[in-house]
Amino acid sequence: MDNMDGETLPKNQKTSNKIIEKSEEKQVSNNTILTKHCEDPVAEEGSDENQTKPSHNPEINHSDEPKTVENSEENLKQPKKEVATTTKCGESAANPNIKYKTKTITVNNKNGSTLEKIFKYLTDYELETFKTYDNFTKWLQRPVDAATLGVFRMLYGAAMLIDMAEERGGSNLDVRFGEPLHCHFPLFDAIQVFSFPIMGCIYLGMWLGAIGIMLGYRFRLSCLAFILPYWYIFLLDKPAWNNHSYLFGLVGTMLLFSQANRYCSLDKYLNPSMPSTVPYWNYFLIKFQFFLLYMYAGLKKLTAEWLSGYAMSSLSRHWVLSPFRWVLSEDLADLLIVHWFTAIFDFSIAFFMTCSKTRLFATPFMVSFHLMNSRLFIIGMFPWVCLAQVPMFYGFDWPRKLNRENIYKIYKRLTKKDTCHRDKQEPETETKNINETKNQEVQEIIDKNDNTLLYCKGCQKQLKLSNNYSKKEYFQTFVIILYCALQLFLPYSHFITQGYNNWTNGLYGYSWDMMVHSYNTILTTIKVVDNSNNKTHYLNPYAFTEYDRWMKYADMAQQYAQCIKRNIDYEHKRNPLGSPLSSTNISIYVDVWCSMNGRFQQRVFDPRVDLLTAEWSPFKRTPWSLPLLTELNHMRPRLRTIADDVLSWNNYSDVMFVADFPGLTLDHFISPDLTNVSLTILEGHVRYKSDDDNESYFLTAGKSIGLPAGVMHHITTLGLKPSCYLYTYVNKTMEQENIILENTHKEKPLLPLWQEFMTRIDNYKRFLQHMGNCVLYLLYGVPIPMKIREKD
Repeated sequence: MDNMDGETLPKNQKTSNKIIEKSEEKQVSNNTILTKHCEDPVAEEGSDENQTKPSHNPEINHSDEPKTVENSEENLKQPKKEVATTTKCGESAANPNIKYKTKTITVNNKNGSTLEKIFKYLTDYELETFKTYDNFTKWLQRPVDAATLGVFRMLYGAAMLIDMAEERGGSNLDVRFGEPLHCHFPLFDAIQVFSFPIMGCIYLGMWLGAIGIMLGYRFRLSCLAFILPYWYIFLLDKPAWNNHSYLFGLVGTMLLFSQANRYCSLDKYLNPSMPSTVPYWNYFLIKFQFFLLYMYAGLKKLTAEWLSGYAMSSLSRHWVLSPFRWVLSEDLADLLIVHWFTAIFDFSIAFFMTCSKTRLFATPFMVSFHLMNSRLFIIGMFPWVCLAQVPMFYGFDWPRKLNRENIYKIYKRLTKKDTCHRDKQEPETETKNINETKNQEVQEIIDKNDNTLLYCKGCQKQLKLSNNYSKKEYFQTFVIILYCALQLFLPYSHFITQGYNNWTNGLYGYSWDMMVHSYNTILTTIKVVDNSNNKTHYLNPYAFTEYDRWMKYADMAQQYAQCIKRNIDYEHKRNPLGSPLSSTNISIYVDVWCSMNGRFQQRVFDPRVDLLTAEWSPFKRTPWSLPLLTELNHMRPRLRTIADDVLSWNNYSDVMFVADFPGLTLDHFISPDLTNVSLTILEGHVRYKSDDDNESYFLTAGKSIGLPAGVMHHITTLGLKPSCYLYTYVNKTMEQENIILENTHKEKPLLPLWQEFMTRIDNYKRFLQHMGNCVLYLLYGVPIPMKIREKD
């Protein structure tokens, strides 16, 4: 905007944040008021030169409804005390003598549709902003203070520094990357792991980038140094994925394209001429991402699977939820608080935080929720990053107000006894004028030269409409819309990537289905068959990896089988005489028994399929991945009843529920430590055969049979429907030694903050040592001491 020559204001006029000023207005046919707010307005490019000059009125009206001014001449003669400043609309708040060109303002007096009112009431946003691409661009590009964004940047950088030593695996770099035969599960086969020293340097670059983000130093370069290694490490191992790790990567990418270094940063300190404002889209993208996080987390929980209360059973036993057990039973607390309330909270909290009318009410719930999660679950920095984002709902400039003067004012206001004293000193005319201008919306705009300008609602509206934006800014809007659409679509895109679907849809980590599913895996068998002599060998499932998530996903199970094959080939080539295999012509079969959300233990994969030759495509359903037996869901309440009954027998009794597919056989060895073992059929038909008995037994629903310990037996499901049965047993060894599990666990403090702090310090020491050792090895060839993971 161009400056106009200023004029001297009367001395008795005061500067404040509200504007009550004389203006020119004219009633037009479409029920609008045409207003000019500068004493000597200058026409801008594109304005209507033939526009009729409006008549002079003694009062300005910035409210939505027009006022009728009566006895204007008398009002002009009447002396009355000015309530607000005489700073003109469009003048600098810092220097009222600086005035700017403004265009003729058209203020619409129509009440608007009911939908617009409801939208404005619920979201505090004008619906008109989202009606056209042009309006949306101007809304995204409007300048706002960078202070709150700068605070979030610092907190995010600090959280990522802590996260690297923990969930990114920095404290265990030697175990994760130091073993040459260690198996990884990249999203794309082209992504390969580097040697341990190189990986240590990659972590070092990420660490330096996080420091640069926190300090705001060489911000773009720091973001690149952090985000590129972060996504590489993230994509390298799918079993380590989770939703908040995905969120951290997205936030880091958004900061890369933002101007978050314009407040409280070394870049700003070294370059004071850097603007203090950022386009609003810097805030919008981050707020949208967290809004989506909460809303989709709630949507994923508003299903029968979650609301039935089986996913997080027994969580109410935690001390954090103990107050609810004062009024509710354990089962009711699990159902109503852990499942129902959490689903409603997740879905609604972002809406409550967005609306200014409910924000103060919702904030304590938001803060309490994340603090409770930090105690309930081992989820790293996720609660703290979410808490760091909460202040972004409270405006753009609140950090600038945290100075000694403002804090002292707040203190005086809180400790003042007679809060109405000032109001009693004001004359009636002031109260009247305040009431008349109560609905007037006066806002601050910071121009490109960092001058704070004051504008009424009408001027604000027209100022947005009068701005011209470049093609680059319109392209930014297109990219933002594309990104938002992608984030809205990805959590429900599993109909495309069907190869990753099994009991749940898609890979865990980008769908915001947090805590929706809980697993209990009791048996994993990896069978390696030497095809040259048909001998069978069994491999420890954790021989080449520390992860167990591969046991639930077909793509990772096949990747693990192929990695095992490469390692066997390498060992056989290196030492053929020491290998238990006569050749490298092998087949690998995997049999995983797992339960999800309180169901029966069942197979995850078809144990008859050789994973080395099995077909898998990311876009086709995997035929050898067995479905979840949802037809047996109706039995889950009965399973709970049976389990409670068996566990009440004594301290050493237990029960296991099993379901199997038609035509498949369970080979089960009963440990000698168990006694009083029995098999009971709940549904379906099975054939039972024991190795110490030549006879087979045909069992139907309701039949039971005792099983000998120390003997292998075989149960084959017959017919066309799945079978389900249960084992009951008593642990003889525990009974003889009088071992009670409840007494073996030492009591833990409620808030082990000091222990957690010291653990994090130890993790960070190891992390720094690993990075230092890698650098010394590359520079000077110093040997690297490494920890060896225990394995068979």
